[in-house]
Amino acid sequence: MALVSLEDLRAAQRRIAGVAVRTPLLPCPWAGDGNRRLWLKPESLQPTGAFKIRGAYNRLAALTDSERSRGVVAQSSGNHAQAVAYAAQLLGIKAVIVMPDTSPAIKVENTRSFGAEVILVEPGRRDTLPADLASEHGYVWVPPYDDPYIVAGQGTVGLEIGEDAPDELDTVLVPVSGGGLISGTAAALKLTCPGVRVVGVEPELAADAQASFRAGKHLAWPVADTYRTIADGLRTPSVGVLPFEHLQAYVDDIVTVSEQEIRDTVALLARRGRLVAEPSGAVAAAAYFHHADELDGRVFAAVVSGGNIEPKLLAELLAQ
Repeated sequence: MALVSLEDLRAAQRRIAGVAVRTPLLPCPWAGDGNRRLWLKPESLQPTGAFKIRGAYNRLAALTDSERSRGVVAQSSGNHAQAVAYAAQLLGIKAVIVMPDTSPAIKVENTRSFGAEVILVEPGRRDTLPADLASEHGYVWVPPYDDPYIVAGQGTVGLEIGEDAPDELDTVLVPVSGGGLISGTAAALKLTCPGVRVVGVEPELAADAQASFRAGKHLAWPVADTYRTIADGLRTPSVGVLPFEHLQAYVDDIVTVSEQEIRDTVALLARRGRLVAEPSGAVAAAAYFHHADELDGRVFAAVVSGGNIEPKLLAELLAQ
């Protein structure tokens, strides 16, 4: 598979204009310590509460009329599900979404609210059932990350950071799951702001991407292991094939954060940043606050990738 090009990224940016929100880059004076500064990219402000609308709409908008008439199928723990459902609703396309039965109820409810048919399965079936449904019903399969249109769409996050960032920006922190977001973001930044470092962040309990990155080969973790983390959007057992190629080409490092660090950062972003972040969306900022010794740089941007958190969990984390 070829890496996405700058033209692919620019085409995605034009395609999603007016659908995905061009989220601001927010200064965080409360997060500086004299030696470092932080900016936040709040993708939690998207119509579906997460960055995934960028890639999903870019993929669906590029379908032919014949493909649209067949409908689409996708798999997701929640944010890609909502994004595909929302994009399909806007474009008048039937959508069937396979979700693990461990998905937060709010994500399942939101996906259904956009008119999609939701099929709940055991976690191990999430990534295999879509192929069966596509074969049986003729649906177009819209994968969550292993697709050039998805990678390019998510990469518009990086284009916007590059356009809005202060000249002294030197490090961008990005959550890692299947790898679509960091792949596209890293490509966009390296192709437009080559001096900026791009560092991926994932939970210690689901550190398959870090293991793959440091081993220099594609590795997978057991689903039972990755599903231990509170960051439900980052439980993918391995990065995609295409994302891994982008990681090798453009990403400088991948670091991990603990469960308590994730929990603390969700609460901190709510209290000080006035941002509602789900655990998956808080990991990049968690690296800034808790792993300064592993990060080179003075001026950081961290992607808050989503805000679809169960109200009960948010209340629990704020109370701690």
